[in-house]
Amino acid sequence: MMESALVPLAPSMIDHKFLVDPNPHSPSDISLAKNRPWLASPWPWTLAIAILLGWGGVALWQSPWSKLKLPTFSGQVEIAPLVMEGGDPYLRALMRTISASEANTPQPYNVIYGGQHVRDLSEHPNRCVKIFMGPNRGNCSTASGRYQFLNTTWAEKASKYHPQPQKFLLWKNYSFEPEYQDQVLYRWLADNNAWGMDIAQQLRAGRLNQVLEHLSPTWTSLGYGIEDNVMTSRLPELYQQLLQEELLLAHHHHHD
Repeated sequence: MMESALVPLAPSMIDHKFLVDPNPHSPSDISLAKNRPWLASPWPWTLAIAILLGWGGVALWQSPWSKLKLPTFSGQVEIAPLVMEGGDPYLRALMRTISASEANTPQPYNVIYGGQHVRDLSEHPNRCVKIFMGPNRGNCSTASGRYQFLNTTWAEKASKYHPQPQKFLLWKNYSFEPEYQDQVLYRWLADNNAWGMDIAQQLRAGRLNQVLEHLSPTWTSLGYGIEDNVMTSRLPELYQQLLQEELLLAHHHHHD
């Protein structure tokens, strides 16, 4: 199962301890809270949430240290294009839809669970970040990259689908560069035996909801589970937008 890097909270789910100390391994963040007591006080946050609730009835709460930008609910959402070129436009649109739900940030290939970014993508970052809420609270997650691959999932899928593993004496290294994140996921989604379903055919038949439900045990933020986020309800609409972009791109490439 993947863990989403996009982690909005309802007001009732806010952990005030988390507000004071969002990351026990980040002393700079803790010292910031100590130097600015208002960060640690619940009253400014209570007031802010009350104001947010007054504006449309939906509070989108973020840690003040979060580097993720939550999408708005009006107009089109900008979802980064794939680095990988070619392939089925329906699967490409699905990949971008998954990433919109899992890692909605301008640099999705570099994001790890919780919203931090890493530079070195020579292999899976394999950093286990503590989970502060939900059913897995208290555990940690290694979810990384555009599709929030867990370290174990990446190791398994890369061994099957990675196009260019680097071979050493007793082991193989699988680059986590953007091109390979795309390639591994694309080949995984295109493998009918892996899913017991021809995903591309289902998408062409207009059965997006059935596909999302089928994939939701792997990417819980797609819905049909217990870890929805602010993007979940928008995914069908967003998929249609991205599909039109991908079909147009495929048309241009065909005529080039």
